Amino acid sequence: MPRKISDKSSSLEDLATEQPNPLSSDLDTKSPLEIARIINSEDAKVAAAVERALPQIAKAIDWIAHALANGGRLIYVGTGTSGRIAALDASECPPTFNTDSKLVQFVMAGGQKGLGRAVEADEDSEELGLREIRKRKPGTDDVVVGIAASGRTPFTIAAIKHARRVGSRTIAVTCNVATPLERAADHAIVVATGPEVVAGSTRMKAGTAEKMVLNMLSTGAMVRLGYVYGNLMVNLHQKNRKLAERAISIVEMALQVSRTGAQEALAIAKHDVPVAIVMNLSGASRMEALQALRSSGGHVRRAVERARGEK
Repeated sequence: MPRKISDKSSSLEDLATEQPNPLSSDLDTKSPLEIARIINSEDAKVAAAVERALPQIAKAIDWIAHALANGGRLIYVGTGTSGRIAALDASECPPTFNTDSKLVQFVMAGGQKGLGRAVEADEDSEELGLREIRKRKPGTDDVVVGIAASGRTPFTIAAIKHARRVGSRTIAVTCNVATPLERAADHAIVVATGPEVVAGSTRMKAGTAEKMVLNMLSTGAMVRLGYVYGNLMVNLHQKNRKLAERAISIVEMALQVSRTGAQEALAIAKHDVPVAIVMNLSGASRMEALQALRSSGGHVRRAVERARGEK
């Protein structure tokens, strides 16, 4: 049965993330090392909190992978810290997985300006949340993820409600139980991180938890799509010297060849890492490897198997 969400959850003072933390009650009397130890001790609790939400995270990964495989998008919505973390995750997908920038998007209160400067007033506007999500024209193929540590941000809730209304699958990521955002979404990932070292400063444990969850959502979906071979980042952009060197190392490891062998394989594949892997593991020509990748939707392991089966 769905969890009953009480109206009381909308009161800020009732949220666990807003409570004073007894373990840091005299923080202002501590030495720098003691402060660091207290923060570190609290941060150590975040992974356990995320672990308790793994079944919900797994379901979200499945939804997102299915959407992306069928022409849909992953759209994050957030404000403040949550929005900046969403923007970070979305912006790192293209260089990491060589995806189109439209595949994983973010909607942030305050837009680009909000990334570098606080625009708290925008967080309270349902109208702005509705306006910004409408610009992305979410539809039945998309997954929209609303992120809010408090679970009560009007901007994010309005965006999620609209996305759900037009048929998108919607997911809430929060750090408090039984919140309006959870009620607004089809599915919820609740990571109960508890009181912060600095009361109410959810850029700390809550923000760390949100980043961990979004890392899992995007990475998990990309792995399911086959943009990772084994645990190798085979779909990376090679836009600078570091990434070109990384491509050589990845081919070395995937093919278990020398550096020279990896460079030769990449040259023949015109510096396309997935093509180099498919060619060398299946004995396919470059054109055959490209065709196998196209017919497998870019899934490298399936492309290798397909190319082998056609030999």
